[in-house]
Amino acid sequence: MGERLGYAPGVFDLFHVGHLNILRRARGHCDRLIAGVCSDELVVRLKGRPPVVPLAERLQIVRSVRYVDETFVATVDDKIAIWKELGFDVIFKGDDWLGTDVWTMLETEFARVGVEIVYFPYTVHTSSTLLRDALRLLAQRDPSEPVAGQLAGPRP
Repeated sequence: MGERLGYAPGVFDLFHVGHLNILRRARGHCDRLIAGVCSDELVVRLKGRPPVVPLAERLQIVRSVRYVDETFVATVDDKIAIWKELGFDVIFKGDDWLGTDVWTMLETEFARVGVEIVYFPYTVHTSSTLLRDALRLLAQRDPSEPVAGQLAGPRP
């Protein structure tokens, strides 16, 4: 049997432990792992807003993760088209996508061509959305008020 190629798609904006968890777990299910990083334009089309971290920097971050063997810039959301280009054997996604119309349809399409879908537990306590919201709140706060976990007053 040949090398098992895995594909982990994502935006990977505001890289956090949930992203790391998916990449680490994915690497345990394949011999080589390609991380698909959405282009800035694709993020705007999918989410209606640009990523906080631009593509070039997101690629640098994801490439530096030891579980990732290669990165791929996704310019389309069509996972079947990406599979035709890369030829992966297994694709990974957070289980927050399990049961959605899009991924239920992809399960059927990928089953026809022998591609396995592996869902990993979603990291509930953190997400790029939560981080973005926290940053927005920090930017709006009174700078004289201490941030949670930060000592009030001047530092010694």
